Amino acid sequence: MLRLSFRNLIFNLFIAFLVWSSSFENCIARRGKHWRQSRATSASLAKKKGESYNSGHHHHNGGSKPKAPPSHKAPVSPPSKPGEDIPPSPPQKGYNGGHSTIFNVLDFGAKGDGSTDDTKAFQATWAAACKVEASTMIVPAEYEFLVGPISFSGPYCQANIVFQLDGIIIAPTSSNAWGKGLLQWLEFTKLIGITIQGKGIIDGKGSGWWQDSPYGDPIDDEAKLIIPLNKTIERSPPMPISSELGGKMPSIKPTALRFYGSFNVTVTGITIQNSPQCHLKFDNCKGVLVHDMTVSSPGNSPNTDGIHLQNSKDVLIHSSTLGCGDDCVSIQTGCSNVYIHSVNCGPGHGISIGSLGKDATKACVSNITIRDVNMHNTMNGVRIKTWQGGSGSVQGVLFSNIQVSEVQLPIVIDQYYCDKRKCQNQTSAVALSGITYEKIRGTYTVKPVHFACSDSLPCTDVSLNTIELKPVQEYYHMYDPFCWQTFGELRTPTVPPVDCLQIGKPPNNRPQSDGDLCQA
Repeated sequence: MLRLSFRNLIFNLFIAFLVWSSSFENCIARRGKHWRQSRATSASLAKKKGESYNSGHHHHNGGSKPKAPPSHKAPVSPPSKPGEDIPPSPPQKGYNGGHSTIFNVLDFGAKGDGSTDDTKAFQATWAAACKVEASTMIVPAEYEFLVGPISFSGPYCQANIVFQLDGIIIAPTSSNAWGKGLLQWLEFTKLIGITIQGKGIIDGKGSGWWQDSPYGDPIDDEAKLIIPLNKTIERSPPMPISSELGGKMPSIKPTALRFYGSFNVTVTGITIQNSPQCHLKFDNCKGVLVHDMTVSSPGNSPNTDGIHLQNSKDVLIHSSTLGCGDDCVSIQTGCSNVYIHSVNCGPGHGISIGSLGKDATKACVSNITIRDVNMHNTMNGVRIKTWQGGSGSVQGVLFSNIQVSEVQLPIVIDQYYCDKRKCQNQTSAVALSGITYEKIRGTYTVKPVHFACSDSLPCTDVSLNTIELKPVQEYYHMYDPFCWQTFGELRTPTVPPVDCLQIGKPPNNRPQSDGDLCQA
């Protein structure tokens, strides 16, 4: 009997030990000992149910405790009823799988129907993207977003933000949206490493602005050189105003897309069209890259420059098509180290440096290279224009391999620029030196070369090499090359002969005062 009791005791202790061992193993499993098995089981279950599963949500390192999924990731959907497919979880705002963070304007309330005002949704999207370095703000394809005047601004935004434009952004066509007038529509300010890219369109809906004051804006002063054969200038018929317009638009016309005070700016792929005024402007920027983009507006749209540069340095523009109603590219004061190549220009007024020195201001422009450009049916080809009474200098400019087709004035220097107003003669001038023209070929319709330099401060070191320009008689009186106070050299014979260029240096070249000089 005693022996039986002892056996029962041993048996009971054995059973108790088995129970305790099972509990201990379950505890270890809950603490992560069997994480790999649990993950495989979950994956298998998800596959059977059709559930979207991201293996990147979980990690393991031997027997260490697994890390919980980051809070911004989509949670795993609960199991469904047998035979029922589980739709994948919707993407969370601001996540694309662990790389750069994505912010889609649709997730922040944008409708993209072309009539709902999406300005606040764009502002909210930018506010979120601004906080994350190397984030991407998406304007998706197949949507049309009505956006009013807006500023995507720093300086407290993180660096290297991408504005991915694949849809269409349109401007308001009601005067109420613009108040008394604004200088820009879409503005990016004080940012580092900002990129706008994509296959989308920025449409300024500018016809209403052009119509409201078609004759009130300054006109290009080179029009005075273009005299039709019948001695009458035909004005283009008024452009139609969209029926959507609510009242007359303000006299101040906005630039479609402007960058101010930013570093390392890139614009590529997009199209900007029908801007009320300038299409793309860079002001006080350093490190600008523009390539493979398009500007498109009618040739008779007033003051619609394609790309406008001011106080900007280290600029590269290439592989783009620019058609507008003013300069395809306008280079203003404060610009240096600008390189433009492989550009198609037309319609438009060509590529211009200036106008500079207006209202007795000081202008400094240096180290400009413009080459490998095709121009068709433009007013000017390559041009430098300054006002009397200004100061400063333009130096170190190369125009090379420019192909012109039916261009009215292929080569222009005009130091008597005066847009539509009467201007008094003044002795002070912006000094021009070191200007080289090489391989300028094609056809012209008015005058091949027009050099009008200052009486008191002539142009110096103007060089012509391989100039071949042939006339095409169309609708204008044609003239021979013209030079005034222009000194330099003919490195090769030119077609037609530019005999008016004075060889060497001016006999009494007045030096600039220290206050007029530009720092190197």
